Amino acid sequence: MDVFAEYGHAIASVVIFTLIVLFMAPFTALAKQSKGLAPGATPEQDYSDKAYRLNRAYLNGTETLPAFAAVTFAAILLAASPFWVNLLASVALVARLVMLIVHIRGIGSPNSGLRSVLYVLGWACMFVIGIMSLVAAF
Repeated sequence: MDVFAEYGHAIASVVIFTLIVLFMAPFTALAKQSKGLAPGATPEQDYSDKAYRLNRAYLNGTETLPAFAAVTFAAILLAASPFWVNLLASVALVARLVMLIVHIRGIGSPNSGLRSVLYVLGWACMFVIGIMSLVAAF
């Protein structure tokens, strides 16, 4: 298990991201329930509605988590540079956390703005981790 110790930040980033998504699930459900929505229903697309923003933030997390976990664990298993994997996974996590706050609080406009910049930053980190994994595989 010592081989994985070098990737502590990356592994912790995936675990923290997972816990955040799990933590958000009941709050999203309660917000939708308070609006009289059935389980699995989506609030009306109104960025001024907190339930809508919370649901979108939760769905963004559930959509992104599998890709984040896949590229991060691939990089670890293929022994890509621990420094870069840890750094990029940590930056991706921080970008996601800040994006979550921006999303839930309704900071900025629904399109473009800070939320989009944070999304692209996290996406770029995951993309580079994926490329590093492919390079390490060959």
